[in-house]
Amino acid sequence: MEEDQLEEITSEVFKFKDLVDYQKGTIVSRTLLDRGYTTLTVFAFDEGQNLSEHTAPHDAILQVIDGRVRVTIQGEVYELEEGESIVMPADIPHAVEAVSKFKMFLTMVK
Repeated sequence: MEEDQLEEITSEVFKFKDLVDYQKGTIVSRTLLDRGYTTLTVFAFDEGQNLSEHTAPHDAILQVIDGRVRVTIQGEVYELEEGESIVMPADIPHAVEAVSKFKMFLTMVK
């Protein structure tokens, strides 16, 4: 068994929206799970905050849990709102920009 699989996971009921709070002028994140095969992270972006275009070596799914976001993937722009999701394929340029304050749940599959 890999060392990162030895970490104990506890079960508790929660709401994604409640796991991170907005902070003026910044992006806040909280990693729920970081294993050799998957990373689960919740983010809160203040309005206008962004992640500039970049690539990642892993597939990811972005799920909007509050607010509105503009996601650009390989030059194509998508506007998402609460309840919507999008897949960001590995090694494809993408960017994320908060149209309003927004929170997302990001699942990266390694």
